[in-house]
Amino acid sequence: DSIDKDSFYNKKIHPSHRIQNHVWYDKMICHEIVEKVKNNTYSGKVAVAGCSFGGYHAANFAFRHPGYVSHVFAMGGAFSIKSFMDGYHDENVFYNSPEDFLHGLNDRELWNMDIILGTSNWDICLDANLKLSRVLAHRDIPHWLDIRQDREHDWPVWREMFPHYLSRIKYF
Repeated sequence: DSIDKDSFYNKKIHPSHRIQNHVWYDKMICHEIVEKVKNNTYSGKVAVAGCSFGGYHAANFAFRHPGYVSHVFAMGGAFSIKSFMDGYHDENVFYNSPEDFLHGLNDRELWNMDIILGTSNWDICLDANLKLSRVLAHRDIPHWLDIRQDREHDWPVWREMFPHYLSRIKYF
């Protein structure tokens, strides 16, 4: 789940408060949930996934915390939050827009992560997926840009993608 109604979608508060709410949420997910869950996994890491804005959240969390994430499945996501910030920009905005901060990130765990960007040729977020794929390719970060044909930005394609992506997780 998310707190988007209290962060990115809340136009009643200043953008600096929107991004700060998200940063606090990210810290809570990381320290209160993921740090506890990862100790119960074979790899000591978690897999994250999401659709649409959840795809952004999954990718953003994975790229901000690559040491905690083994797999990221971002379906129909966009990877910049600038459109939610009404022109406001600070360090928190930068470090929560993967298409920006990935250019300089050198955590070796990025190269160990199974990264899938799932989209389709009719997806409203196709261009965002193509852009993030170029950023990852430029850094030689392995990933799969899965572009399904004749599908829209909606649940039918995500329901088709997700079981396939889950099958990539190996249990020992």
